[in-house]
Amino acid sequence: MRFISIFCLSILGFCSLIQAQQPYVAKAATNCSNTANSALGYSCNGLNPTCQAYLTFRSQPPYDTVSSIATLLGSDPTQLSAINSVFETASFDSDKLVIVPVRCSCSGKYYQANTSYIVQSNDSPFLIANNIYQGLSTCQAINDQNPRGTVDIFPGESLAIPLRCACPTKNQTDLGVRYLLSYVITRGDTVSGVSVRFGGDTGRSLDANGLSMENPTIFPFTTLLIPLEMAPTSSQTVTPPPSRASPPPPTPTTNSSTRRPRNKTWIYVAVGVLGGIAFTLGTGTVVFFALFRKSRKNSNLISGSESFEAHGKPFNKKLNEESQDFLDSISSMAQSITVYKLKELEAATDNFSPSCLITGSVYRGSINGDYAAIKKMNGDVSKEIDLLNKVNHFNLIRLSGVCFSDGIWYLVYEYAANGALSDWIYNSNGKFLSWIQRVRIALDIATGLNYLHSFTNPPHVHKDIKSSNVLLDSDFRAKITNLTMARSTEGQDGEFALTRHIVGTKGYMAPEYLENGLVSTKLDVYAFGVVMLEIVNGKEIAAFYTEENVNLSDTINHVLSEEDEQKSLKQFIDPSLEGKCSSEIIVYMLKLIDSCLNKNPADRPSTDEITQALSRILTFSLSWEPSNTSGYQSFSNSSTEMYSK
Repeated sequence: MRFISIFCLSILGFCSLIQAQQPYVAKAATNCSNTANSALGYSCNGLNPTCQAYLTFRSQPPYDTVSSIATLLGSDPTQLSAINSVFETASFDSDKLVIVPVRCSCSGKYYQANTSYIVQSNDSPFLIANNIYQGLSTCQAINDQNPRGTVDIFPGESLAIPLRCACPTKNQTDLGVRYLLSYVITRGDTVSGVSVRFGGDTGRSLDANGLSMENPTIFPFTTLLIPLEMAPTSSQTVTPPPSRASPPPPTPTTNSSTRRPRNKTWIYVAVGVLGGIAFTLGTGTVVFFALFRKSRKNSNLISGSESFEAHGKPFNKKLNEESQDFLDSISSMAQSITVYKLKELEAATDNFSPSCLITGSVYRGSINGDYAAIKKMNGDVSKEIDLLNKVNHFNLIRLSGVCFSDGIWYLVYEYAANGALSDWIYNSNGKFLSWIQRVRIALDIATGLNYLHSFTNPPHVHKDIKSSNVLLDSDFRAKITNLTMARSTEGQDGEFALTRHIVGTKGYMAPEYLENGLVSTKLDVYAFGVVMLEIVNGKEIAAFYTEENVNLSDTINHVLSEEDEQKSLKQFIDPSLEGKCSSEIIVYMLKLIDSCLNKNPADRPSTDEITQALSRILTFSLSWEPSNTSGYQSFSNSSTEMYSK
């Protein structure tokens, strides 16, 4: 393997495009001014743009439970608990090595798994990358992901955190590698020791990180890519004796140079050996492709309607090149999306029994002991599948599998145990959400939208944000679902695309979209403002449209302008919230909602600004107690006039 890699790099320069050869970050991560590519992430040179990947993390309070680690790293708690062989409610011993499954996707030039972090007092990008995330991110990557006019960060601010991960290259895949593990190095680790621990090959690990036997030096608080043929297991997280304490965090430096002169004698020997095996390599390559090249089987799938953005249509067209390309891509998703047989899904849902029906055409199924949501769909779902296969965020519903049979698509999603948000905020079924839960859900939705608007390539607009398209998991964390109508937008905020095809849900559609067909990210901002209004008021939006030409912003302004504001607020908010939250915080929330509902889209805040505001609201809500009125003044004094009239 080492000889082949050197041969490609030295004789066939272009071969490096399909090798792993991710340059090891070394000490470059300790100097935040060093913008070396290796510090920004692993290059997108893999066979697939997205894949299943794994990280390691050492549990430390307050991140020492399944839930807290999953939230910090944007992982699914069910998957995290399963791979570590613990219950979802489990806590880990301090310094316990935890395996964290993530979806890894290309974002621009680099692979990353995405999560977010609320800045605490005395935080800095360097401390966040190394103290909190233990080297799974770098200060350079955090700064690059969060462009700002100042280098300062502030408590309560929400930062997008790109985590270091990668997908196998074609070369690695041909060798049987299915996964890459981003291992966080600690003192005493060696490439060989880590590779053996996870059942990997030392040579492959050296190749994956651009290291060599002559210079295998690695440093704590950096990541090492470990190529694996099988997914890691909990047995591999047991610390081998003697036990080692975690090293202290690194100190920022200004010297990131870690290169050392290579042993040239070894290179001369290698070149000599290469001359002897060149003929063998050439012959072996011919034999290899002769033996393993296989022709693709023709597919019986039929192409879908070109206008599924409006509604699904039966498959009634002949196979064309575009749909064939998509079907070919489905077969290449094996690492990130499972292609199921219909019999498997029928077994999971008791033959799609009515007892398994969740709502509409969505069924609850049990696959390998885990619940999943299985949705039956007619029409062209290629755009939705393609988008869901690329996006990678905790607050966007995860697509885990697909199936096609007799003209019907079956999409298999992660299961949200607490159902739709709409079931909790305005249905008379005895379900109530606390104020903290409502604010956190709103923050989750805003964070997911901000990812769609700012961190997908190209940016996307959801176009159908509403409370029934937000699902809640077992921890009441929000997942945005139903991306059927999502479309890309190449323009910046404030630049609009036009459409003559107006589709959506009454009450959630922005005025400029209804009247002129203007499409931008501000369309989602308006709909999100409506959802926040429902969250605070406890009624579905239809209750506000008892008359024609209702302006929701006027409704809010009327509440805020009443002489007896306390009485007005009491009558307006969900009765279950009375006495459970600060009136000052509610006023600030209403002003935020009002800004989202502004008739002029250019005057609405961006989802990044909304995320910052909701982060502050959540911070103050967590510190508020009914008996502590001093919290009112501190919140009022620290709030800006951003949303005031």
